[in-house]
Amino acid sequence: MIDQDIQIVFNRRIASETFLMGLRSYEIVETARPGQFVMIRVGSGIDPLLRRPFSICSTKENDLFLILYRVVGRGTSIMAKKREGERLSVLGPLGKGFELPQNDQMPVLVAGGMGIAPLLSLAQAIKTSDVQIMMGVGTANEIISIDEIVDRHVDVSIATDDGTEGYAGPVTDLLEEYLKLHEPRKDSLPLFSCGPLPMLKSVVSIVNDRDISCQVSLEAAMACGLGACQGCVIKASSKKKMDYYHVCKDGPVFPVQAIDWNIL
Repeated sequence: MIDQDIQIVFNRRIASETFLMGLRSYEIVETARPGQFVMIRVGSGIDPLLRRPFSICSTKENDLFLILYRVVGRGTSIMAKKREGERLSVLGPLGKGFELPQNDQMPVLVAGGMGIAPLLSLAQAIKTSDVQIMMGVGTANEIISIDEIVDRHVDVSIATDDGTEGYAGPVTDLLEEYLKLHEPRKDSLPLFSCGPLPMLKSVVSIVNDRDISCQVSLEAAMACGLGACQGCVIKASSKKKMDYYHVCKDGPVFPVQAIDWNIL
């Protein structure tokens, strides 16, 4: 874990209210693993007081790492105004990331909204030639160009709530159809997912019905990112020895069977 002031290389809008920021840090690029995140102090003073969590969505050559974010409040509004050459206080990389699939498997990545961010770092790291990404957004102008972030080919399917692009409906419908089509090979189709809680619960129901391996990255409000503030505690499954997990320290990535989904 590194705490340092890091220079902004670029900060540009890539979709409606969605920005891609490039930051340069040799230490973070060398140590980051798919699914990990950083905590960023977006202002130079005490307003806003708390750091914000952002997934590392990709690492590049020249010690560059990328974060993807959507403007939804005061913190991200300040972020969107940052310019090349400015510096940010960054703590990370933090948390536990994804366990990579085996090379002979066909991983399926299911994202809802900004849940695409940690899954892109996973797609970048996967060695197998077949990677399927299913991305659900509200409307067409929220779709990002994955090719701009991931330096490899991936098969992408789009679902929009309003039907303005791709499939009209929830992204989990695409997942169900894909799994039906590939039922004979379900043991070689590990799933990875991140997105809003209702979507994740649908994914969990689908994989549990089919006994398919699945890891999820949870979105949670975090004040410290280190497990000290107790702000991101979730209930563990009754099958686990622990009663609770800290999303920031024990996650944000969990196997689906580790979590009590009835309490979330």
